[in-house]
Amino acid sequence: MSDDQKVFVPSQPLAPGARYGVLSGFAPGTRTLPVGFRLAPPFQPLPVEIVLEKDVAVTLRDGVKIYVDVLRPAGTRKVPVIVAWSPYGKGQGTSPSVMGIFQMVGLDNGIVSGLEKFEGPDPAYWCARGYAICNPDIRGVVDSEGDSVVWDRQEGRDCHDLIEWLAVQEWCTGKVAMSGTSYLAVSQWFTAAEQPQHLAAINPWEGVSDVYRDLVLRGGMPDTGFARQLQDNSYWGKGRKEDLLAEAERYPLMTDLWEEKIPRFDRITVPAYVVASYSNTLHTAGTFRAWRRMASKEKWLRIHNSQEWPDYYDEANREELRRFFDRYLKGEDNGWEQTPRVRYSVLDLQGGDQVGVGADEFPPKGVAPTKYYLDGRSRSLTTTAPTGEATASYDVSSNPDVVSFITRFDTETVLVGYPKAHLWVEARGSDDMDLFVLVQKLDAYGTPLQQFTVPNQGALVQDVTERGASILRYKGSDGRLRVSLRHLDETLSTDAVPAHSFDRIEKLSPGEVVEVEIDLLPMGLAFHPGEQLRFVISGRSLLGTMMPAIREYTPANSGRHVIHTGGEHASYLQLPVQARS
Repeated sequence: MSDDQKVFVPSQPLAPGARYGVLSGFAPGTRTLPVGFRLAPPFQPLPVEIVLEKDVAVTLRDGVKIYVDVLRPAGTRKVPVIVAWSPYGKGQGTSPSVMGIFQMVGLDNGIVSGLEKFEGPDPAYWCARGYAICNPDIRGVVDSEGDSVVWDRQEGRDCHDLIEWLAVQEWCTGKVAMSGTSYLAVSQWFTAAEQPQHLAAINPWEGVSDVYRDLVLRGGMPDTGFARQLQDNSYWGKGRKEDLLAEAERYPLMTDLWEEKIPRFDRITVPAYVVASYSNTLHTAGTFRAWRRMASKEKWLRIHNSQEWPDYYDEANREELRRFFDRYLKGEDNGWEQTPRVRYSVLDLQGGDQVGVGADEFPPKGVAPTKYYLDGRSRSLTTTAPTGEATASYDVSSNPDVVSFITRFDTETVLVGYPKAHLWVEARGSDDMDLFVLVQKLDAYGTPLQQFTVPNQGALVQDVTERGASILRYKGSDGRLRVSLRHLDETLSTDAVPAHSFDRIEKLSPGEVVEVEIDLLPMGLAFHPGEQLRFVISGRSLLGTMMPAIREYTPANSGRHVIHTGGEHASYLQLPVQARS
């Protein structure tokens, strides 16, 4: 059924340009890269001799042939292998595009060998420690056959077949893992759900886990700017590629098409080391959702305080990942199981972040969901509901087009967990509303506090994050909802994290006041005495785009948005308040 709903357009062949790296050309064969070999001038030399098997053909269960590069330590000793599954060409590590991204975020290209896939494990590091790396060109990409799809159960089946092929190669111990960030994380949910026999562990390092809710229709709004960038600048190939933009336009409600783009979390049972952050407006919700719902008994979560690329290639973090893989791919008794199941960060936004705080679960024990009620008269947040009703409103075409509510903390307060908004709203002059909400931290003088997530905080990054590129500068926890799609999915919703079904449209009648719940991204945020929290409601995105140079979403709003507070319409912001020790 979902295949009937898929839309395809012709791909473009990969040609020399911004996405083309040194190893992008089709050149089947085996070569040995000696110690000290350097793929290109900016990159680090190899610490060990590596065998590169390039463009090896692997036939999938439906007869489609894909091509993979295998990089493994020289010699006859058998080794486990780590798969980096994505549509980003297996030669892209040295491309101008990837090198430019490293430079933009403030990473030195010399920290990697250039043999890695974009956002994937570096063979120079892993081969030196007794692992092989497999970099596939997935179905429909570059020289691989078939039509490419985007974050789909088809990819899980394909990667299952690759894993089982790798496991029986003469150089392999039979143990296979997966690692990587973003797309390379998403593919791990789908693959693990297919339960390949030889998949020993996964390491998803930030990635969406529901294409509808995270990528193309977050909150029910067709905000497809990043999907367009992904579609236009990846999936180079000789066949066809899936057209997510056409699908989002054709199927704005949840259908079988979108269901097939949600991994079957209850079938993910392998050991998993999951890495997340609060600040990635594309990946955060999906990473936490997958962590909560996966069935693995042995699963660990680490929530860092930066951005995924510097975090992934950080030497200490790589060494820790090696301990995890050494335990489950090499059987080493190295004490990994004593690692706290959850390690979270508490952001301070003024240089005092706490990282690596150990816990048994997330939110940690001692966190109480606490209601802060909106008061439309005083524009404050209070822990007792106002008895009198009041409204706060804005005209969507005026300036200001926001309303906000503030509370000041008199004592040290830490928020760790899932915030949500429970609002009573009315649309005047329209039958629908696109609502955007944001929790901001203010200092004692009312100044909003923000924090860069990348090492580069220079003029260029200042510019691109001024009104967008939200994954590079953290401005607070946000959420969004198209009010006509407010119906909750009772099977997926919890008190802490509401989930919408997105399967029906319920327009508003004139004068109708409706109740909505909006999930905001999970948070870890410290407030010192005197500091303030501001809750903002608007008819436009308060953070702008996720990445630089993508098209901003234009909300489908008109008329006046009215927020009802107090009395029978006691709107509130629910915050995860940690008990003081």
